[in-house]
Amino acid sequence: MPALPNSDLEAAIKQVITQKMDRVMDKVLRKDPFIKEAHRARRPLYAALVPDEIFKGSHFERRFVTPFGSIWEELAVVVAKNWMGNAEGGYSIDGKVPEKRLARIQETLNRLEHKKVGRDTKPNWDAELEYILEAGGDPIPTRVVCDVYVENTKVGEKYGLEIKAPLPNSDQTKVSKEKLLKLYAMEPRVIDHAYYALPYNPYGSRANYDWSFPMRWFDMRNDKCVLIGDELWDMLGGEGTYDLFVEIVRSLGQRYQNDIYEQYLGMLPPNNRERFQFQDVPDVEY
Repeated sequence: MPALPNSDLEAAIKQVITQKMDRVMDKVLRKDPFIKEAHRARRPLYAALVPDEIFKGSHFERRFVTPFGSIWEELAVVVAKNWMGNAEGGYSIDGKVPEKRLARIQETLNRLEHKKVGRDTKPNWDAELEYILEAGGDPIPTRVVCDVYVENTKVGEKYGLEIKAPLPNSDQTKVSKEKLLKLYAMEPRVIDHAYYALPYNPYGSRANYDWSFPMRWFDMRNDKCVLIGDELWDMLGGEGTYDLFVEIVRSLGQRYQNDIYEQYLGMLPPNNRERFQFQDVPDVEY
């Protein structure tokens, strides 16, 4: 169902991003600025070999990365609240999973992790889940902490989401898959849908996604439990949400890049060369 033009959603997205960026700017300009004299005193060898501007850039980066570590989850929460009704980050879901299902979940993960020659070990969500759900056993209390929990109050459906950087590492993807399998294995089922989601696609289309680490655990091109880019945002906020999100980021990026050049780096913005645009270069998380 298409989303209607929504000034509240636009304002909420802008607020999440601007609050973080304003705090970063306040820190690097006032509370914790780069002081070249202190840098030269602490690292005389580095300062003698490398221009101060290089370390001034890394000073900014360290103060930027930490507060933005949870940006995708926070944006997902505000988008889902606006469209679906309720959403929370870092949400614990409690249920009971039959003991033999838990054993089959571990068996499935071990098979994907420790591949053997001559055995088909490619991930296949539907086949794996079917195999796990065939098992029974005594119910074991199980807790799964999702990156984002969403409740669509319009239709009464509940979602558990694992939201990772577009190029995630293998270990965190394994943990996410285990969480999703446990959510679907709960008896009775606590959630209606669970997804492994990436906020944007550095490869353009799902058919071209080719980052090897998550592909060890999911068929990133075909598994229905995987959402990438517009699939995630349009599901959470209605059709057109992803395009709105990209436009907001580009608009804010123009403003903050100018501020960083002029106020932090002390130089004029490079108007005569190509600027970074959202989606041009992916975030790499090893």
